[in-house]
Amino acid sequence: MRDRHMAETLDELERHLGWRGERPRIVVWAHNSHLGDARATEMGGRRDELNVGQLMRERHGRDAVLVGFTTHAGTVTAASDWGAAAKRKRVVPSRADSYEGLLHATGIDRFMLPLHGAGSHLAALQESRLESAIGVIYRPETERQSHYFFAELPAQFDAVLHFDASRAVAPLEREAGWTDAEAPETYPFGM
Repeated sequence: MRDRHMAETLDELERHLGWRGERPRIVVWAHNSHLGDARATEMGGRRDELNVGQLMRERHGRDAVLVGFTTHAGTVTAASDWGAAAKRKRVVPSRADSYEGLLHATGIDRFMLPLHGAGSHLAALQESRLESAIGVIYRPETERQSHYFFAELPAQFDAVLHFDASRAVAPLEREAGWTDAEAPETYPFGM
């Protein structure tokens, strides 16, 4: 239901910005699970869930360009449960049988991967694979069950930006309950 409301908000924003008759261009930055086309994932395919990406493609066709982000390892700011304090957490390196593992195996630190048109890479990406989904909740102890699902990347996105190592963002106001759960690299000396 949340994604339907997000899509309705985008429609209202488009109407408001296009009042002069010019069609506006709108960029939305959200989690992959909201912006990739749900029909290309096990959530959309098996569970009939929909999301903003699917709704935008249905309403705007190829004018809706869906771009995903992937990472192999690094850190993330997330909570262990809803309502819990956010912490900096180390991301478990991606599984070899996942899209992230496949992109990591290229040995390239960061790149953009177009998922339409011509290219030998497209055939390798057509098969359904595991895809990682780390959001506001991250539970490394249940990595496979909590954060992986099957997807068909070229049907889900128009392009993917891959960053082999991510780095957690820190809130501007640390009083908001955010804690750095990791010991500093210089521990125990603090220098």
